[in-house]
Amino acid sequence: MITLQFLSSDDIQAIHQATLEVLEKTGMLVKNESALNLLEASCCSVDNNIVKFSTDIIEESIRKAPSSFDLYTRDSDKAYSIGSDRVVFNPGSSAVYFKDRNTTEIRKGNSRDIIELVQLVENLEHIEAQSTALVPADVPAQISGLFRLYLTLKHSVKPIVTGAFSKEGLIEMKLLLEAVAGSSDELTSKPRAIFDCCPTSPLTWGDSASQNLLDCSDSGIPAAIVPAPLIGATSPITIHGTLVQTNVEILTGVVISQLKNAGAPVIYGGAPGTFDMRYATPRFGAVEAMITSCASAEIGKHYGLPTHSYLGTSDSKNVDSQSGFESGLGMVMGALARINVVSGPGMLAHLNCQSLEKLVIDNELCGTAYRLIKGFDFDEIDVITDLISKVGSTGDYLRQKHTSKKLRTEHFMPSSVIDRLSTESWIGEGSKEIRERASDEVSNRLKNHTPVELSKESEKQLDMKLKEILAKYNFSMSQIPGADLSD
Repeated sequence: MITLQFLSSDDIQAIHQATLEVLEKTGMLVKNESALNLLEASCCSVDNNIVKFSTDIIEESIRKAPSSFDLYTRDSDKAYSIGSDRVVFNPGSSAVYFKDRNTTEIRKGNSRDIIELVQLVENLEHIEAQSTALVPADVPAQISGLFRLYLTLKHSVKPIVTGAFSKEGLIEMKLLLEAVAGSSDELTSKPRAIFDCCPTSPLTWGDSASQNLLDCSDSGIPAAIVPAPLIGATSPITIHGTLVQTNVEILTGVVISQLKNAGAPVIYGGAPGTFDMRYATPRFGAVEAMITSCASAEIGKHYGLPTHSYLGTSDSKNVDSQSGFESGLGMVMGALARINVVSGPGMLAHLNCQSLEKLVIDNELCGTAYRLIKGFDFDEIDVITDLISKVGSTGDYLRQKHTSKKLRTEHFMPSSVIDRLSTESWIGEGSKEIRERASDEVSNRLKNHTPVELSKESEKQLDMKLKEILAKYNFSMSQIPGADLSD
């Protein structure tokens, strides 16, 4: 099996021991009262919200966390195993901006953009999960996280990677998922979504993130613990230093999760970036960030936990050569490292912008990455010697049955987004660059999209639950711009 490895077993053991030392001597700042009470009741040392952890409670919590779990489609008719060496790509979550493919302007995203993005991902065969990828600016901020999940559930059957913006937000989003699943028990037994729960680097579990983690654990909802350190700014400048710090941040989340509900699914995640000292900007497309992501996943796999990271993103503001090489390198590295959940396709501008053209290009990159890790085998070497002898030096392989039989399994066939025409044919078709071909592909896929509708009962329950939640904020459906677009 083809794999990418940065750390030896001795390296991982050294990081683990350094982590235990930091946990025991320095600890973690926890700002949530319920989490603090839970930790103190479990014999952790708590002093002025600083929690220090023993080796025993860390290692016991790691043992309790499952090594894999099944993530289901909206209608529960298909499950994806999250764990082992399975890789699932999904768009990155929570971008504020959207790259308008008609004007090329970077602007605030809206509900219509979300629907188009969700419908497009529904038609991208190598991006197997959705994300609540865009924050709609045309709805009130109190319900923006909730509404993007509502639109995703309306327009896609694929499983979802999401997250809440507040303590109440997760509870409300869970109600929407329950409405579609049919009951809380059904959602627990067949989870439809992963929720990102993000500690703040350095060494802090905030109030909302802690509560989200507790509520996920209590409900059996898979939680991805996703620190987002900026190397050199909010974590040490060295990669191994950042690996120690993020390991501390993740393992404290594992402890909180397992103390709340032993056996609750939890993911060893991350979204590392570097800090560009020249421009004071984050760089998630930097190769050092990619190395950190892959090495961090090695640590998670050592603990026997499912893994996640943000890769396939770009710091470019355009769909250009920079976005292509940063995204392609990240996806290939993530696939080779066998990271279970890879978030990032479609993202530009430091994880802050989504592009439909980039999504369809990244879909081809994901397909290429899958082909790469598939490798090849030698199970028919005797057939090959006979074939070569048959063709000899005067024949060709185009007319051989072996060629037609093996073509689709041996070779990845990208869509017309990837140019493989002759030069003459390319000129004859307008000499289009990849962004233009990607824009055409977006239009074709959206034009030919055939939605898989929710059942009438599930749609009724989903709409009813959204209306109930809106009423809490004194909103009605008619007051929410974009609500009428969901039909």
